[in-house]
Amino acid sequence: MTENADKKISKNPEVVEKAARRRFTEDYKRRIAIEAEACTQPGEIGALLRREGLYSSVVQRWRRQLREEALPSSKKSSKAASPAQPSAAKENASLKRENERLKERLRQAELIIDVQKKVSEMMQTRSHEKTD
Repeated sequence: MTENADKKISKNPEVVEKAARRRFTEDYKRRIAIEAEACTQPGEIGALLRREGLYSSVVQRWRRQLREEALPSSKKSSKAASPAQPSAAKENASLKRENERLKERLRQAELIIDVQKKVSEMMQTRSHEKTD
């Protein structure tokens, strides 16, 4: 039995070493999103997900993209500006957080400088007292 344990175990050639990401065509995404939108009974979407081997988050994203695509053409002109708005809001929030962080660091630095000034003044008064 120890002789068998010492032998090398060969890899199964049918097993893929690294799984490749699945890529879906636009037509497939649209078809699945429309099917999911058509589901009205409880459990229908779950059956669709199991049948297609998909996660609910992926189908939700496809459904949202389908709804955004279906917006009237009058709103398409503002659609170009809308992606910039969330990123601008994120950037604004990020800058506010950084501003608050820097204000706090400035306050700490000012406190340290004040303490250093007071210590320096105390050292100078003591040195004057010793020389007198």
